[in-house]
Amino acid sequence: MDCCNNKIIIAIDGYSSSGKSTFARRIAARLGYIFIDTGAMYRAVTLYALENNAVDADGTVDKDRLIGMLDDIKITFRFNSERGASDVYVNGENVEGRIRSIAVSNLVSKVSSIPEVREKLVAIQQELGRDRGVVMDGRDIGTVVFPDAELKIFLTADPAVRAKRRYDELSAKGERVSYEEIERNVRDRDRADETREISPLRKAADAVVLDNSHMTLDEQMEWVMQRVEEKISRQ
Repeated sequence: MDCCNNKIIIAIDGYSSSGKSTFARRIAARLGYIFIDTGAMYRAVTLYALENNAVDADGTVDKDRLIGMLDDIKITFRFNSERGASDVYVNGENVEGRIRSIAVSNLVSKVSSIPEVREKLVAIQQELGRDRGVVMDGRDIGTVVFPDAELKIFLTADPAVRAKRRYDELSAKGERVSYEEIERNVRDRDRADETREISPLRKAADAVVLDNSHMTLDEQMEWVMQRVEEKISRQ
């Protein structure tokens, strides 16, 4: 299909480990759009805070110190031809592997709930999508970042399924974690994301829900491309 004209914004929100980034990345590649992994941006800030003593491993956040660091954090994405995807860089350093650790996963909800953190990253995200032709995933894309997105998708899956996916991903990277710890982290993050005061996770009123608990990626792509074609044809 000709996707070069009448470009739209595709906003994908949903729960942790529901496959948002993989799904969004594949949609962007199919359409020739820009893919922006907003979750990776929050993870990058969390990693920087953790490595610069603005947050402890036990979850205690020094908000004043972290807020004071925000202007020092420069987040960029660079395409990695070996992975066929973009890696995340903080101040010129590739942090793609480190931001996916369980230590960062356990802290990212606390860091991302800080209003000043969200304000900074939302402004960056909105600028990146200014010319449309963007696929962006996160937890508040359709509700806060791009409430005018032409296509909004809310991605979900059973918590046990999501925990197994995350466990397999970390195990494949050689990280020693228990499934029980991963499932607890998934459920804790769901609760934290849904109940935070700033930009809580919720489905936009005009979003379509996709439960991919028992769907392959190819099946998800077939589902979404039908809706993309409908939206583009109306532009």
